[in-house]
Amino acid sequence: MRDLSNNRDRLAINSATVKPWTLEQLVDGCARAGISAIAPWRDIVQAVGIPKAGKVIRDAGIAVSCLCRGGMFPAADEAGRKAALEDNKRAVDEAVGIGAGSLVLIAGGLPKGSKDLPGAHKQVRDGLAALLEYARTAKMPLAIEPLHPMYAADRACVNTLAHANDLCDELGEGLGIALDAYHVWWDPDLKRQIARAGKRIITYHVCDWMVPTTDLLLDRGMPGDGAIDLKAIRAMVEATGYDYYIDVEIFSANNWWKRDPNEVLRICLERHQTVV
Repeated sequence: MRDLSNNRDRLAINSATVKPWTLEQLVDGCARAGISAIAPWRDIVQAVGIPKAGKVIRDAGIAVSCLCRGGMFPAADEAGRKAALEDNKRAVDEAVGIGAGSLVLIAGGLPKGSKDLPGAHKQVRDGLAALLEYARTAKMPLAIEPLHPMYAADRACVNTLAHANDLCDELGEGLGIALDAYHVWWDPDLKRQIARAGKRIITYHVCDWMVPTTDLLLDRGMPGDGAIDLKAIRAMVEATGYDYYIDVEIFSANNWWKRDPNEVLRICLERHQTVV
């Protein structure tokens, strides 16, 4: 396993971690902190426009580990599914425009009023297959991210690494996995499924699971502050040969988002070197 104790080269900061920074502030803050990569969300990229966003990032010499996010495939009717596909094609174009390593996708949950989980699974599979045709032409890898089961109804009905692996097996080239420790740490089959994923893991995200968790979306912890054995999971991931960036992605409305983002960056770097 890599020694990160004096290493900041593989740390990437997800823009959600340092809200409310703009893209320019994120790039400038990371450059000043000696952090070489970012993982922006689409909103801050769209706010400045793709050409300018790409130039800002390139001029600073900053890498883009991934773009967050596309997906959200299921819809109640064909028009909704078509709209989702068109938005995902735009996301692919945005990822290409800023030089992202991949486009992260979350599946989406049940269409409004539906209880048909198998039907939602099929819509996700079909949406991924349709998007892959476009993404392959653009040479942009897609990374499906399994989310914790608490999000199955409203955000993502792909909830296990096994399900993500099955989709990759079926759909083939161009589809990989975004592995987020926050969403998979609980899985008793995690080690086997990480080994099965192998080279298909194309981006790896970390934060921590707080005990107690006071909000299902917005109470994620700084690495080292919660219950996840992050070093053990990183060892599993790196045993597959993974040597790409480790993205710190923290949604924290009542703690980290209230702090000075420069302080947040400093602590992210410290935890990257000590507990990740």
